[in-house]
This record gives sequence, C-alpha cells and structure tokens, in this order.
Amino acid sequence: MSTTSEGLGWTSAASLLGDHPDAAVALIGAPLNERSLTPGRCDLGPRALRAALPRMSVYDLETRTDISAVKVHDAGDLFLKAMAPADAFRPVRDAVRAQAQRRLIILAGGNNAVTRPGVHGLSDDLSKVGLLTLDAHFDLRDTDVGLTNGNPIQALLDDGLPGENITQVGLAPFANTARAHQKALDAGITVRTARECREQGTARLVARELELLAARCPVIYVDFDIDVIDRGQFPGAPGARPGGVPVHDFFDATRVVGAHPAVRCVDLTEYDPSLEVGDLASLTAARWFCELLAGFTLRRDGRA
Repeated sequence: MSTTSEGLGWTSAASLLGDHPDAAVALIGAPLNERSLTPGRCDLGPRALRAALPRMSVYDLETRTDISAVKVHDAGDLFLKAMAPADAFRPVRDAVRAQAQRRLIILAGGNNAVTRPGVHGLSDDLSKVGLLTLDAHFDLRDTDVGLTNGNPIQALLDDGLPGENITQVGLAPFANTARAHQKALDAGITVRTARECREQGTARLVARELELLAARCPVIYVDFDIDVIDRGQFPGAPGARPGGVPVHDFFDATRVVGAHPAVRCVDLTEYDPSLEVGDLASLTAARWFCELLAGFTLRRDGRA
C-alpha cells in the first residue's frame, strides 16, 4: 500500500507539533485555574486542545490554504497546579520570554489571568506593547482582593500599560458594569461591543483595530478569551453568554490576527473542557489553532 494513501487517515494538525528548535511558532501550555471567579477546570484546556488536533486536517478547502509547512515548537505545559495568579506571574512571563526568537507565540490557557504575565513577556517597556482582547468582559474588576481571572486588564493598567494601547472587542451587554465601562473610557481604552461586531463584521473590525495599534506599538499581544463566542455555539466557557460573537466570525477574526506581522503572542483563555458538550468545545479550540496558523501563512513579510 502506498505511504501516501489516505485510506485510513490523513495528515493532521497534530503532526505540526514537536521539538522544533528553529520553528517560527511556539506553543506553551499555561494551565492556570486558581482564583477563577466562576469555578471550573480551565487547567484542562491545553491538554484538551492538543488531544483534538488529530481530528483537524492541515488543509482549508474554502481558501485552498495548506498549513502543513508551519512547524510549531511544543514547549510543553508549565507546572501551575494550585498556583495563584500572583505566583504564576514569573513562570508564565519567563516562558514567553524564553520563546522570544519566535515570530508567533501561542499561550494556551488556563484562565484569563495568564494574559497579564503574557503581555509582560513581550517587553519590559509596556508602552511598546499593544493589547487587543476578544472578550465578552472588560476584566477591569478591582485588584483590592488580589489577582483573579476578572482583573488582568486592570492589573496591566496598574502596571503601566497605557489605556490607549488597549482595544477590547466583543464586549457583551448585561455581562459588565457601568463602572467598568467608565473605567475603560477614562483610561482611553477602545471599546468595541458585540453589536458593533455584528454590524461591522468582527474580522473587519479586528483588522482595523490591529492597524491602529500597530501604528503606535511595535508589538501586539492578542487575548482570545473564548467566552466571546455565543454560548449556544460554545458552551465550554463559564462566562459565555447568549448573543455573543458567532463562531464563524470568531474564526475569521482569528485568521486576521494570525496574518498580522506585529502580533507576536496570542493566548486562548477560559476554555473549560469540563463543560464539554459533544466535543463542540474541543473542536472549536482546535479549529482556532488551525485558523491562527492559516493566517500566519499569509503574513506580509512572506516568511511563514
């Protein structure tokens, strides 16, 4: 039988992962779960993501995009068991810095508290970092009770990240407070709601906001809090709400992010496999990974 036969299988996205020291892309598992405002098992996310990749091929027939040439260095999972966000800061930040030679670093969470150390991993000078979040929530809760998955953006503002360097996309009604909204506006954060995503197109809006961030920041970090997706299409996130961003819009926006040359690090947060319904969440996370790499093959500098 021919070794190229697809009779019993195909080349899957899982084949892209391995020990590839010279790869342009790296994957880091950050299974942080402590201090989640809604109890769950986001720590299971990195393992579930990897487990779903064998079910994804490396070819998108709609755009004739083949991602088989994109090798991904798998840096493994950080040991963050029972570790509070404050204690996890240094391990996550240093893990991102250790992959600084990559053109794209993928941080698979874990709850949203991994975003703060992930941003710090890109630069000691936060004025040079742009942050775009795809999230139903502002994550601007007060830090007087310590760090949680509900206040990474507030913590970053406290750390010195300029509000003008932050764009938040997909914010949902009845999932935030008037005080958090005013805090965002007062800080100079760009606020784009779920309605704006529907009316303007999520991918188009994200593309525009990335260009605006790139005009003022040499590097960009993108936080994909997966609860931005409509809960009916993604039940595997504790904070997802009905009326969120449609999943196909989320995939289109992901490809736009992967294609932007200023994007150096992204994370996927708030994916909770314990809420799985019929493999829907795991396959969505795996499709996100493939869309990100498909976008990466389109980077304007021509080096995938």
